[in-house]
Amino acid sequence: MDTIHLKGIRCYGYTGVLPEEQVLGQWFEVDIVLWLDLSQPGESDRLTDTLDYRRIIQTVQQLVGTSKFALLERLATEIANSILEPLPGQLPIQQVQISLTKIAAPIPGFDGKITIELTRPRIAP
Repeated sequence: MDTIHLKGIRCYGYTGVLPEEQVLGQWFEVDIVLWLDLSQPGESDRLTDTLDYRRIIQTVQQLVGTSKFALLERLATEIANSILEPLPGQLPIQQVQISLTKIAAPIPGFDGKITIELTRPRIAP
């Protein structure tokens, strides 16, 4: 199986447990790995035969920017589910891995990052 990596998608969003996180917001970073078969576009060299990853980036930006979940786990799950939703005319994504990072978590004395990583397969209908 082949992969496409989308790294460093930075978005401003409102997910967090603290009330001020859902009002003031903060920066997040999303990295995505998509598993799919790229043999056809590898031979044809046609954009219509591959995945339009601009759609994936726009979906992530929209979800991070409009969601107000308490947990990163919930936001990461919503991103994964939306990416795995099959779209007509698009290559089917067999599996997705999401790494969702809260760049500056409001935890006293902690200057690091917090990342949630999850991997989800596409469940056939």
